[in-house]
Amino acid sequence: MTIRTTRILVALLAASCVSAAAAQSVIRPEHAVRHAGQTGMVCGKVEKTRYAENSEGQPTFLHMGGMFPRHTFSARIPQELRGRFRPTPEELEGRDVCVIGTIQRDASRAEIAIASPNDVKLATIE
Repeated sequence: MTIRTTRILVALLAASCVSAAAAQSVIRPEHAVRHAGQTGMVCGKVEKTRYAENSEGQPTFLHMGGMFPRHTFSARIPQELRGRFRPTPEELEGRDVCVIGTIQRDASRAEIAIASPNDVKLATIE
């Protein structure tokens, strides 16, 4: 585990109550696809936020692990949850976050479908 990942994890634990199961495994975006089918916590920088308003369900994607379309991980926020995020999904671009949930495989990438704004934690690094 890198120092940066350790700092993100420590900051998250101090800022909020994260379940012991999720706290045990911090997964980098580029390694998330290896954990498909598992519940985990993927932490990294949101490289790009994309509101797919012309797609079915109008999801918002938080792309991590590289710039779209070469990213390695996405968090998918359903339309009905967009307005409940503080900060907004667009304000997360360029910031470090951790996403908690079941990791699924989407083509050659990994993805977590967000069920609640509580599944995305802003990482504050001191």
